[in-house]
Amino acid sequence: MRQIRFFAPVVALALASALAACSSGSSTSASKSPAPVPASSPSPTAVSTGTKVSGVATAGPVCPVEKPGDPACAPRPVAGAVLIVTDLNGTEIARATTGSDGRFTVNLPAGAYTLVPQRVEGLMGTAPPIPFSVGVDGAPSAAPLEVQYDTGIR
Repeated sequence: MRQIRFFAPVVALALASALAACSSGSSTSASKSPAPVPASSPSPTAVSTGTKVSGVATAGPVCPVEKPGDPACAPRPVAGAVLIVTDLNGTEIARATTGSDGRFTVNLPAGAYTLVPQRVEGLMGTAPPIPFSVGVDGAPSAAPLEVQYDTGIR
């Protein structure tokens, strides 16, 4: 019986130490897919290092009859759109969720990527994928990226 009493506190102490190490910010996860970024963040960031690549997601048309220059018919921002960044092999590298103003930001190392917008409830289909690259000098090939969803209004 004494051996069991001694063993249980040792196991509990080891488990508590392991949990403390995990919650202190050290991570041993091999996953390359970061967690989704909450939409409440003004400029969501999916990766903590690299070059900032930003953009905006909008939906249009807003009016059944478009009038050039009419601000009431300008495309509206799309809040809560999930945007996935993949490499040339289709592997997810980063993920961002647009804020209430439709804007997003991700940090990426140099390379060639595709921004893959996901379906947004209430909008037709999905926005088309956008290929882009980040140069070795840290300059994105296109700034900002423009994600265009279709409202279905005709």
